[in-house]
Amino acid sequence: MKKKILILSALGIGAVSMPIQAKVNVCVFDLLGKAGESFKMLEEWSLMSKTWGAEVNLLPYQDEAKVEKDFKDGVCDGFYMTSMRARAYNKFAGSIDALGGVPSNQIAQKAIAYVLDNRNNKRLMTKAGDETYEVAGIGQIGSAYIFVKDRSVNTVEKTKGKKFAILHYDRAQKQMVERIGAIPVMSDISNFIYKFNNGEVDIVAAPAYAFRPLEIYKGLGSKGGMIDFPVVNVTADLIVRKNQFPEGYAQKSRAWFVKQLPKSFAMVKRMEAEIPAKYKIALTKDEKTEYQKLLREGRMDLTSQGIYDPAMMTVLKKARCTVERTNFECSLSSE
Repeated sequence: MKKKILILSALGIGAVSMPIQAKVNVCVFDLLGKAGESFKMLEEWSLMSKTWGAEVNLLPYQDEAKVEKDFKDGVCDGFYMTSMRARAYNKFAGSIDALGGVPSNQIAQKAIAYVLDNRNNKRLMTKAGDETYEVAGIGQIGSAYIFVKDRSVNTVEKTKGKKFAILHYDRAQKQMVERIGAIPVMSDISNFIYKFNNGEVDIVAAPAYAFRPLEIYKGLGSKGGMIDFPVVNVTADLIVRKNQFPEGYAQKSRAWFVKQLPKSFAMVKRMEAEIPAKYKIALTKDEKTEYQKLLREGRMDLTSQGIYDPAMMTVLKKARCTVERTNFECSLSSE
């Protein structure tokens, strides 16, 4: 009898010590839905979530606007979507995608790993009314390059008067396109490539991730090309409602995302290599410097307007100058 009591007591203690699983929905944006690389990565993440005390149900979306709407309506307590749109929920993490802020994969990897480091735990939480949002991960989608329907449009001067598809919710894109004299055409992530392929716009910026699936080559035709200079590094933020997840959950999740970075960047490099060389428009060293200066001026202006986080701009400059010490900006005190 005593033996049975001891066994039952042990089972009771075990039951009490087991973590209580929180059941939550997380809305996931991927241009390719369940077939996309981002969604597949989040499937691995959701399995790991069980070990951190949360049972996650992933809801796939191919429309970012719907993700944000459902998050606001309480359909999900976490979301994964591009940092440009997620910036409203955490400006620090969302500013990684600052124009020209991350000009290479090497710099991008350093920047993302730094942002997700424990020293930034407080910066990765944002209070808005009764809500507290926390960044639980950042995923790499890849550098965005400028695609033009006419490869002769290979300088800033030649973009004047050309129609440029931009994401309507990103003020940074609109202001930059206006700065170079092009005409911004308001679009969404679900239709900006469609407009390029169907001749509604002359220029579009997109990562290699979109090249084959969204058939950008159709918009390029025989005269178009890709300017081989990254203008924006596109990432995606995983943001959760802090009170709907166990204590310490987001920190464990961020550590997992850091471990995935080498695999994510290998995928990006593979996709970039798959773009046929015939489309790539090489720039001279001087032309690249001119683009960098233009983007830098725009980035600093946008930071002064409160669109980008100043602390993140300092982080990105340090990352750039660690990798490219001879770059002209490294001797300048601004940013």
